Amino acid sequence: MAGLLATASAMEWSAPSIGPMSRSVLAIVVLAGLSGGVRAQTSKEWGYCVTESNSDSFDAAVAACTAIIDSGKEAQTNLAIAYANRGYAYNANGDSDRAIADYSKAIDLNPNDPGYYVNRGVVYRARGDNDRAIADYSKAIDLNPKRAPTYANRANAYRATGAYDLAIGDYNKAIAIDPGQADFYFNRGATYRAEGNSERAIDDYGKAIAIEPKHAQALAGRGYVYRSKGEFDLAIADLSKAIEIDPGDADYYNSRGYAYRRKGELDRAIADLTRAININPRLANAYTNRSAAYEKKKEYDRAIADYDKAIEIEPGNADHFNGRAWAYFIAGRAAEGLADAEKSLQLRPDDANTLDTRGHIFEAMGKREEAVADFRRALARDPDAQGSKDALRRLGATP
Repeated sequence: MAGLLATASAMEWSAPSIGPMSRSVLAIVVLAGLSGGVRAQTSKEWGYCVTESNSDSFDAAVAACTAIIDSGKEAQTNLAIAYANRGYAYNANGDSDRAIADYSKAIDLNPNDPGYYVNRGVVYRARGDNDRAIADYSKAIDLNPKRAPTYANRANAYRATGAYDLAIGDYNKAIAIDPGQADFYFNRGATYRAEGNSERAIDDYGKAIAIEPKHAQALAGRGYVYRSKGEFDLAIADLSKAIEIDPGDADYYNSRGYAYRRKGELDRAIADLTRAININPRLANAYTNRSAAYEKKKEYDRAIADYDKAIEIEPGNADHFNGRAWAYFIAGRAAEGLADAEKSLQLRPDDANTLDTRGHIFEAMGKREEAVADFRRALARDPDAQGSKDALRRLGATP
């Protein structure tokens, strides 16, 4: 039973062109040419439009920026800033549609500011629209090829689409510009991990940790790689450090619990997996990992109960049904597992592991011919399925 491979979090960077300092400077330039009474009134509105969009008072920012937009008194460049600031506030309030509309208006008014493309790209990326995000980041890079976070943002989007080579290329560019940013190494390491390059992933996670020793995600990421390599002591060490830094992350406990189980430290495994479940009761994989530990302890009722919960959370997951079918089998209740094996094969036809499970169930039920057929089908799908090979020899059948 595989442990949870937690997804690396890809940090997104907003462009500094709408940060408080640059926005304030641009606003002051315009305000300097206004007459006294109007200047005072507009300065107050600009103050809210600029500063409140970076605070919790997003409604105040929206109101102030709207007043500036509606005033009809601003130059085109500053009007673009007001739209961008309002877009920032809308996005912070969870209104991505209005945020995109405002960033688009800012771009119409000032198409040469890369920050507007970056921030619209961030919103598209949050919506899962990676193609539009990539297009916006690319335009921003065309306008300003020296800004490292934009390459990192585009790399995150490339990684989300599975374009790992392009993602790594962009992380390389970001690192070349700013080699002191831990998250660039962390995200490149996550990309190497995703494409199966364990050694480079470990190296990059290590670089991120060297820059930022309390980078919990980098420690956990390296722990996941060590775990996948079967180096469980190293995995536990890194995951323990990650937990010390961020004790509220269920995935860290889940993964450390998996490592403890693989080492045979079942009580520690169950304690960690229970903690993961307490933090996130909807983490189905923690239940299946704990069920595997209960199976090792021959506490089959508890194992089956955990599979029940995993299936309740993820009723379309074939592995959960196959796992419960096997738990019934090893508990001596093979016939009760047959329906689960059938359901697993409905969800994922011709899966070798499930065919092997059903073959064992048929064998236990005295249905030799059905068992032989399943073991042969399992071997056709996976010639290395040792359990099916052994079963056929036991049954006196050829592969």
